[in-house]
Amino acid sequence: MIDSPDSSRAKGDPKGEAGLEEARLRQQAIGVKLRHMFDEVVNEPVPDEFLDILKRADAKASDDAA
Repeated sequence: MIDSPDSSRAKGDPKGEAGLEEARLRQQAIGVKLRHMFDEVVNEPVPDEFLDILKRADAKASDDAA
């Protein structure tokens, strides 16, 4: 039988379990930081230039519809 990386976990190797737990903790930390960054971006104010572009687009759309 060929040993695969998963075979050590099947035998109850604590190193494999510790590695999985470490990977889970690392992924969880990354997820927390990503959510924090996303929340910061979502809560930033919209720049005035962008609001002006949206207003002009709305005005043009209403003129085209009439």
